[in-house]
Amino acid sequence: MEKIWLKHYPAGVPATVDTSGYSSVVALIEESFRKYGDNPAYVCMGRSISFADLDRLSARFGAFLQSRGLQRGDRVAVMLPNVLQYPVAAAAVLRAGFVLVNVNPLYTPRELRHQMEDSGAKAIVVLENFAATVEKVLPDTGLKLVVVCSMGDLLGFPKGAIVDFMVRRVKKLVPPFSLPTAVSFKQAMAEGARGSLSPATLEQDDVAVLQYTGGTTGVAKGAVLLHRSLIAALLSSEAWMQPGLKRRPTSGPLTILCALPLYHVFAFVTCGLLGMRTGGCNILIPNPRDIPGLVATLKQHRINIFPAVNTLFNAVANHPDAATVDWSELLISNGGGTAIQQAVAERWLALTGCPVVEGYGLSESSSGITCNPTDSDAYTGTIGMPMPNADLRLVDDEDQDVAPGQPGEIALKSPQMMAGYWQRPEETAKSMTEDGYFKTGDIGVIDERGYLKIVDRKKDMILVSGFNVYPNEVEAVAAGCPGVLETCAIGVPDEASGEAVKLFVVRKDPALTIEAVKAYLSEHLTGYKKPRHIEFRDELPKTPVGKILRRELRDEEMKKRSA
Repeated sequence: MEKIWLKHYPAGVPATVDTSGYSSVVALIEESFRKYGDNPAYVCMGRSISFADLDRLSARFGAFLQSRGLQRGDRVAVMLPNVLQYPVAAAAVLRAGFVLVNVNPLYTPRELRHQMEDSGAKAIVVLENFAATVEKVLPDTGLKLVVVCSMGDLLGFPKGAIVDFMVRRVKKLVPPFSLPTAVSFKQAMAEGARGSLSPATLEQDDVAVLQYTGGTTGVAKGAVLLHRSLIAALLSSEAWMQPGLKRRPTSGPLTILCALPLYHVFAFVTCGLLGMRTGGCNILIPNPRDIPGLVATLKQHRINIFPAVNTLFNAVANHPDAATVDWSELLISNGGGTAIQQAVAERWLALTGCPVVEGYGLSESSSGITCNPTDSDAYTGTIGMPMPNADLRLVDDEDQDVAPGQPGEIALKSPQMMAGYWQRPEETAKSMTEDGYFKTGDIGVIDERGYLKIVDRKKDMILVSGFNVYPNEVEAVAAGCPGVLETCAIGVPDEASGEAVKLFVVRKDPALTIEAVKAYLSEHLTGYKKPRHIEFRDELPKTPVGKILRRELRDEEMKKRSA
């Protein structure tokens, strides 16, 4: 496909970015340690650590890991929410020459067991709140070392002690566990301080991270992200955000809200690595579902960059105290992970004066690979255009290019793409075209300017009497109905039409009726797209990142119908 998007790039953004300047991600972050030493790097629960602190702490933890017999290339799992120990542990793992395996702390034992077995992890760093899960799977894994952290470990005295008391004794958030051979984080840091980190010799083609897919399309697979992949993703994102950073003057270094979990590739690159690269400060939010607490934190800072998913933008915009936050220095509201609905984007713009800039990425692409220009002044309803170094094709089921203007599966090629799925050559081969493009499973159309629009995932499409219905469209329309907070559309079996649309709705207005929703949708959707079934729910199932789980609702429906 001709790179038509390059003609519409924002001024000053290059078509390609040179990624040869760093031998590894470690070389890049260690440059930031030297360059930004005194700058605050991370703030969590009122406690700040500087780049120099992060340098010192991660060197200590890396020295500890090396002292426990781990070999270069061994996988080390980090099972932490957004607490200060996460950046310390992640930087330590990479600096010591190991491979970082990001783990969702909310995993069930089944999910954790699979990831540990699949990755072959030798060590795990876990918050004590989730240590009981590790205990349940430990005998079935190759884990030789367990490091247990507490919420208060890096918060200083007396705050750390108070936080740990509240978490353990008052809120009772730490289920009982028994890991007799585990090492506490504080003990590990003390041991590391008595030794020294042996710097690892790393190259761009070395594996940096195993980033597991969510598993919503089958067994969770580890996307192999090389140091090259992450450097390319980071430098491309840095180049892309420059026009947005010039939107208005700001005071001091960049401040990034990090409410998305750092174990997810979106936040890992867009918050963690980008903050390191730019000398910015990440405001860590351990529990993004606590919207009142999040808004209270927002009041204490002037945020410049706010990466989020649709549900988070929506929840903040609907909170009554959000209007009292100082949004005057917000430069980029970066949306991704799932489709941003127009009603939500309009609500956010009205609140903050900063439009949501929607992008698109996957674990396999080391985060964002397409995005709207960051100096956009309005919501476009698209995922933007390919960012520097990226190329794409839209293909049919035979991997042939579709006709211009027609929907096709998005296939991507870029230095930031994964090297493949960890120890799954057949799965890797199935996901690639013969000429080396990764097939995403997402169906898109591209306009004459090179802007992409997702029409849906292949498997989520609903077939009603031979007509294709895309759930994203139904959900986006329903989100504009007065009194609606959140929506999710799925296909359910139907004798007359093969499949019918079922819509789940979470109400903002308790007085909203099913009849009112139906009447609104009748005005905005053609007959075959209208939901035949509507069900109100108090909440919708979501991943920790905030994506609504259509599959869970589909499975629930199938069980009901087979009962």
